[in-house]
Amino acid sequence: MILRACHKTAARVAAILSICVLSGTAHADFRMCNNTAARVSVAMAYTNGSAWVSEGWWNIKPAACETLLRGPLAAEFYYVYAIDEHGGEWKGKAFMCTRDREFRIDGREDCFVRGFDRSGFFEVDTGKDAKNWTVQLTDSGQNR
Repeated sequence: MILRACHKTAARVAAILSICVLSGTAHADFRMCNNTAARVSVAMAYTNGSAWVSEGWWNIKPAACETLLRGPLAAEFYYVYAIDEHGGEWKGKAFMCTRDREFRIDGREDCFVRGFDRSGFFEVDTGKDAKNWTVQLTDSGQNR
């Protein structure tokens, strides 16, 4: 469960992200690594080919990684929103539906009307041929 801090209206600056493709591994997954000193709750969104899906929350301990999607990547773009236990956010301008407990939501339209929250996700471009990808969250440059 994420903290209610995600509903704070104070603006947060996105942290520096270092994104890299895993190499030399037999696994084909979309992974998230938490390189911060705090627990981070993560949601992600993607298109399944015909519709948008958003899901969360993965709670990732400091200095740990978690697989968010298993198997070869099916899309070029994925979207991520994260918040730490101190209220810091990693966000962007792609708005998707979320909620404050575990969720899997089809569609990204009319979030409030459908009883969901609306959060800004940042885009991750994995390229056209990537089969696996890891996003590294850092707290460098993040406002508190």
